[in-house]
Amino acid sequence: MSLNNIFGIAGTALNAQMVRMNSTASNMANASTMASSQEEAYKAKRPVFEALLNQEMTTQGAQFKGGVRVSGMVDDQTPNQKIHDPGNPMSDKEGFVYTSNVNEVVEMVEMMAASRSYQNNVEVVNTARKLMMRTLEITKS
Repeated sequence: MSLNNIFGIAGTALNAQMVRMNSTASNMANASTMASSQEEAYKAKRPVFEALLNQEMTTQGAQFKGGVRVSGMVDDQTPNQKIHDPGNPMSDKEGFVYTSNVNEVVEMVEMMAASRSYQNNVEVVNTARKLMMRTLEITKS
C-alpha cells in the first residue's frame, strides 16, 4: 500500500466524520422546533456510510479502495412527540403540536464519537507523515 493510499483512505474517513458532525449539528439546532403536523415535524438526519471494498465502488470523490464514502442521508424513524398546547400558534385544530424527534443525549454521543474518529484519522495522517519524513532522513545519510 502506497503512502498516497494511506492519505487518501484517511481523507475519506475525515470527510465522512465531518458529514457526521454536520448532521449532528443540524439535529441539535432543530432539537426544539415544533410543527403543526407529524409530517412537518423535524426528523433527525443520519448519514449512511459505505465501505469502498473494491475498485468498482470507488468514484472521483472517494477514489481509494479501503476508504469510506457517505452513500446518503436518512431520516430517523423515531416517532415525534405530540404535545397538547392549544395556546401555541402552531397547534393543529385539535390543539396539538409536534416536536422534533431529536434526542440531545444521543446527539451528544454521536458528536463525541465523530470527534474521536476524526482525531484518530488525523493521527493516522500525522503518523504517516512522520514515517515519510523519517524515511527521507534515513536516505540522506
